[in-house]
Amino acid sequence: MDAIEILFTATFWVAAIRIASPLIFATMGELICERAGVLNLGIEGIMTVGAFAGWFTVYSGGDLWTGVVVAALAGASFGLLHATLTVPLGLSQHVVGIGITLLATSLTYFTYRLALPEVTSPPKIEPFAPLPIPGLSQIPILGEALFSQTPLTYLAFGAAALTAWVLYRTPVGLAVRAAGENPAAVEAQGISVTGIRIGAVMVGSALMAVGGAFLTMSAFNSFFFQMINGRGWICIALVVFGSWRPGKALLGAILFAAFDAYQVRLQQLSGGVVPYQIFLMMPYVLSILALVLVARRATYPKALMIPYQKGER
Repeated sequence: MDAIEILFTATFWVAAIRIASPLIFATMGELICERAGVLNLGIEGIMTVGAFAGWFTVYSGGDLWTGVVVAALAGASFGLLHATLTVPLGLSQHVVGIGITLLATSLTYFTYRLALPEVTSPPKIEPFAPLPIPGLSQIPILGEALFSQTPLTYLAFGAAALTAWVLYRTPVGLAVRAAGENPAAVEAQGISVTGIRIGAVMVGSALMAVGGAFLTMSAFNSFFFQMINGRGWICIALVVFGSWRPGKALLGAILFAAFDAYQVRLQQLSGGVVPYQIFLMMPYVLSILALVLVARRATYPKALMIPYQKGER
């Protein structure tokens, strides 16, 4: 099999969709936050918390869906902390976001060591199993890639569709977008800008945490340190790449995941002739190039990162 033939195999696209799933959750979460005017740099730590909370819930005897709910609640809690510091108090969103990442990551690792002090290798759980959709899963290549995945992958695509529908087809979505574009207009309608932004950050953070939980409950079956491995930062770039639109951001997540899946297969084809670091670098280099090309035409929310206090004009 040569490098071109890889692109037309079902296994390649199955892997790409699986890699994209946690990115979709977290990208939609970040997009919601930024659409409301709040840059959430706590995404890396929140994904770490979600990965641990979901996994530990199942490891402690809970079922898989309970683990997903616990992960979402843990993410929403850190989102509330982030929003409280940045929205009504008006603190720097950059500093608070990085602080949340450090706090959430360190607290997760500390809790892991406290709960499992004698563990030398990560304990395993029974993760979500693939759930083929009858009929659709039989479609060549596309069926196996899209319709033979785990329930959380279907949930990721559902979350992207729901995010787009809420933002562009509901009054709540209009209020969220207005809070990120012209918060004074929102206040003039008698709607609390503070409430909208806090709610958006909490919902967005919950989605980020579910993205982290995907890794421990669907992609893998255990929790280990550094497993998020920069995915949160990639999701922030994907929001920009998608011009703050759910559909484009979804395509960006799949594109990055395809690059990542492709480089693994290219490593195998090279037979060790080319240093593996070159292949590991490929998805990020291609993502940077795509981001540079798209970012110039991107229209960002006008009130992004700008604190707003009631009565300001």
